[in-house]
Amino acid sequence: MHTAETSDGRVDTVPVRLALRCLWAHCPERWPLVMFWEGAQQEHEIGRSQSVTASFNGIVRQLRRSGAYSE
Repeated sequence: MHTAETSDGRVDTVPVRLALRCLWAHCPERWPLVMFWEGAQQEHEIGRSQSVTASFNGIVRQLRRSGAYSE
């Protein structure tokens, strides 16, 4: 996921789709996963970057809340 966040191009790839699918069970709210995928499909680089970054932060927050991720 972090690689997708820092990529210079579109990140709507099979590995990203698989990662989002694996995270599905650990995120009580689905919006960050959906927003990440939709943001990854954007053509505009700045919009894609902002959307993917915000969604990534939402995913991390959901994983922490569910206990699936801690630092």
